[in-house]
Amino acid sequence: MQAMDIRVFVPSKDYDESQCFYQALGFEMEPATGDLSIFSNGNCTFFLQRFYNEDFASNLMLQLIVSDIQEAFVTVSSIEGLNVRYEPIKLEPWGKVIYLWGPSGELWHITELNS
Repeated sequence: MQAMDIRVFVPSKDYDESQCFYQALGFEMEPATGDLSIFSNGNCTFFLQRFYNEDFASNLMLQLIVSDIQEAFVTVSSIEGLNVRYEPIKLEPWGKVIYLWGPSGELWHITELNS
C-alpha cells in the first residue's frame, strides 16, 4: 500500500465557531455536507465535523508545520472573539512552536522546524 495523504476529522463543540476559527487561521472552507466541512491551506487538508466528545477533543493534538513562525504568531494573536488560547513562541530542541488551543479544546502545535 502506498499512502498518498492522511486527513484528520476534527471535532467541534460549536460548529459555527470552529468554522470561524479555522478561517481566521487562514484555511479555506468548503462545505461537504451539513455536518462536515473541508478546510485547506496549501497542501494541508482536514475535515471539521459537527461532532463533539470532550475526552476526544481535549486529547486531540495536531502539528501544523509553517515556514515562518513570526507570521504564524501574528495570525494567531490577531484572532478575537473566539474561545481560543495560545502561548507565545517557544524554543524547543527541534524548532520553534506556538501552542494553540482551538474552541473545542484541540491542541495545535504550530511549528517552524530547525533547518
